[in-house]
Amino acid sequence: MKRHQALAHLSREHHGALLVARLIQKNAPAYKDLPSTTEGKVDYALKFYKNELIKHFKDEEKVLDLVKGITNELDLLIEIIFKEHDKLHLLFQALNKPCDYPEHLDQLGKMLENHVRKEERELFPLIQESCGETLMKNIEMTLINPN
Repeated sequence: MKRHQALAHLSREHHGALLVARLIQKNAPAYKDLPSTTEGKVDYALKFYKNELIKHFKDEEKVLDLVKGITNELDLLIEIIFKEHDKLHLLFQALNKPCDYPEHLDQLGKMLENHVRKEERELFPLIQESCGETLMKNIEMTLINPN
């Protein structure tokens, strides 16, 4: 299914999240110009989280607030997405404390990858199927004018 213009920006941002998710998992292939050490991967993941992912989650949550109450199926999926955002916030923030970094990065990478794939394969298509064009335009305007 082609991504609706209202969700296209969020969808494009998922590319960066998937790259980070793969980079920090165990046995990740080497990526040109990206860190290969555990310390480098921790720093890279934290910078991505602070500089991009926090805002991305906020933008997604604004969209999800707009589409709540349309269908039970969508509401259940929204609830799962919000819980996953909370868990991902905690996992990223835990990188600021000493831990078994390789294991933690692997867990975080797998969860982030699964989360993004769920949004792309389930959430966004369901939003597009469940919401009329007026609501999709409202979503687009909310993301263009965040205030």
